[in-house]
Amino acid sequence: MRVLVVDDHAVVREGLKRVLARMEGSVYIGEAGNAADALKLVRDANWDCALVDIAMPGKTGLELLRDLLREQPDLPVLILSMYPEEQYAVRTLRAGASGYLTKESAAEQLLVAINTILRGEKYLSPRMATQIASAVSGPAGRAPHEDLSDREFMVLRLISSGATAGEIAKRLSLSVKTVSTYRSRILRKLHLDNTAQLIAYAVKSGLVP
Repeated sequence: MRVLVVDDHAVVREGLKRVLARMEGSVYIGEAGNAADALKLVRDANWDCALVDIAMPGKTGLELLRDLLREQPDLPVLILSMYPEEQYAVRTLRAGASGYLTKESAAEQLLVAINTILRGEKYLSPRMATQIASAVSGPAGRAPHEDLSDREFMVLRLISSGATAGEIAKRLSLSVKTVSTYRSRILRKLHLDNTAQLIAYAVKSGLVP
């Protein structure tokens, strides 16, 4: 089995490799620390599944997800994240991911998730399944932030978490001017006037801890 691990932290990749070594059979692991390297590996060979971090400098995991699926449409991709499921799970599934798992999950849960997506199924933790069921049975209509692009959504989360424009620019490999442009777009799409209202919206919508 060939598994592609994409995370910008070497220590995280090493931990994932140790967990994957516990799987039955022979496992070949490819490593990438950024989106460009991951795309090169997918273009050069076929993979049975990919484990992708959602928050990487430059191109985010959500943006990389779409690129990977363009290169290998049937590739099962499990998104790994430090963010709670309420903030990203549904968005990643809509983007084509086969599952979403927080990095605080136990190793056994990761193995269950991998085996699930390898069978061609979607991996849903009990918490995520409850969230999706509530969304389906709840009031009709999409929340305004669901219409934000992946990059806009990431900027929204970072702003509402208290990050400055300079910090966001460094985190996402953008210019401060570009971050300001994203902020303006977000305010316009959410029909808000300023950053204080944006933060209040994010808190009310459960987009920040």
